[in-house]
Amino acid sequence: MIGTVIAGTNNFFSVECQDGVLRSCSIKGKKIKTDIDFYNPLAPGDSVEVEADSLSDDKGQIVSLLERKNVFLRWNVKGQKPQLLAANLDYLILVTTPEEPPFRPRFIDRCLIQAEEQKIEPVILINKFDLPAASDPDFVARVQNWEELGYTIQKVSAKTGEGLMDLAELLRDKRSAFVGQSGVGKSSLINRLNNDVILKTGSLSKKYGRGAHTTTKGTLLHINLNEAFTGGLQGVTAQIIDTPGIRRFMLNEIPADNVALYFREFKPLLGQCKFGASCSHTNEPGCKILEAVYSGVISEDRYESYKNITEEIKTGTWRD
Repeated sequence: MIGTVIAGTNNFFSVECQDGVLRSCSIKGKKIKTDIDFYNPLAPGDSVEVEADSLSDDKGQIVSLLERKNVFLRWNVKGQKPQLLAANLDYLILVTTPEEPPFRPRFIDRCLIQAEEQKIEPVILINKFDLPAASDPDFVARVQNWEELGYTIQKVSAKTGEGLMDLAELLRDKRSAFVGQSGVGKSSLINRLNNDVILKTGSLSKKYGRGAHTTTKGTLLHINLNEAFTGGLQGVTAQIIDTPGIRRFMLNEIPADNVALYFREFKPLLGQCKFGASCSHTNEPGCKILEAVYSGVISEDRYESYKNITEEIKTGTWRD
């Protein structure tokens, strides 16, 4: 029968099967046949073929992996392999904050590149929008720039409930993965969206302003959206994959020379530089990207993000 991976570690996975039974499944033969050697063989949201255990109703074996629509992943430094975070998504919800923890637009830019590479529609979700830092001019300018580039922006507060009705409407009948650094409030948002789901939430480190890893493994949650955010409608559902907090997001399988392809504001100008496709867009005369930066058409901050990400890929040294 067909099933959906809910969560898992090592060789054991919770799989929701088409007969309505949640089974604890091992992988038959201990290995899934794929073209890529992943750090983890399966992710929440994966569709798999399951062989039920004849002796136990709640156990089975995963026989094969069905074709994925998409997958969100990152490079795992420890394992030196790509790590799967979520599969078969409608939306990638990139959760950030104006502060507590500090605003890190470079993290979001990296995730946007990986999402575009996998053709997943990203949504930039700004939690804690009730904090004073949300009116900081630099923060406002960066968010406005993303918006001008066509990215969907949602401004919410898990604390006050601001914006959660619009978020609930976006998530309705869709499968989304919540991704962000530790402490941005992914679990708190999910708790507000559905009173029946109580996920552990953590406090920030006073020294570093970072969050502790309160979600230790990715899990696909079936959410009955809180009626307070659905206009009183009952039975409105959403699927949310809650991923562990990520301190450092490293791109997977994207060459430095290809980074410009994933910056939306660069696309109309690519190929028009004096040195054509060989232009690195850093110091060459006749570079249309640099001309656009100097004239204010491309934001300096986004251009710096492009240079930093390109250099990180070349050197293998990644920043927070």
